[in-house]
Amino acid sequence: MTRIIADISVSLDGFVTGPDPGPDNGLGTGGGALHTWAFSDDPDDHRILREGTVRSGAVVLGRHLFDLVDGPNGWDDTCGYGAGEVGKPPFVVVTGSPPESVRTTDLDWTFVTTGLSDAVAAARKRAEAASAAGGRDLDVVLMGGGATIRSALDAGLVDVLILHLAPVVLGAGTPLFTGGTPRTLVQRSVVATSTATHLAYDVSR
Repeated sequence: MTRIIADISVSLDGFVTGPDPGPDNGLGTGGGALHTWAFSDDPDDHRILREGTVRSGAVVLGRHLFDLVDGPNGWDDTCGYGAGEVGKPPFVVVTGSPPESVRTTDLDWTFVTTGLSDAVAAARKRAEAASAAGGRDLDVVLMGGGATIRSALDAGLVDVLILHLAPVVLGAGTPLFTGGTPRTLVQRSVVATSTATHLAYDVSR
């Protein structure tokens, strides 16, 4: 069965970027520490990264995050979604309007202008098709940014929430939670490494 999984790194004080994020500083000041675990040699960090990317049948992201990863300082062959761990799943972008051009033309991009629910539905179709073709269950992964994941949680679209809790206090930046609809979470797993505490929760609807 295809699940909708929200997966994001967050600081101890609840931020998914540091202060002053921008086109040339996508994670904000100090925000790079949020993703130290993804480049770690710790076998548990590596396993969690691999498992998370291998299960990706389709990936959803917001327009702001797309502009960063498709920008001149964004993804390339060595740095991107699951680089070195996974093939290239289809990506679905929630946006008010499609971009005029795309730099990363080697990736499969779909731009949905009718809202997050439709973007998740489109990604689910892609993931289910990939599951059928590959003979194994694949999921839809919401990789962010923070506003996209927050909106998906508020809308009741998320089945599983995975947080990579980095041992850093950023003080300011882009918050993951800013109120919203209360949700009950059921803890599924906790894995502590030297660079992060990886938390997985089932989300009640």
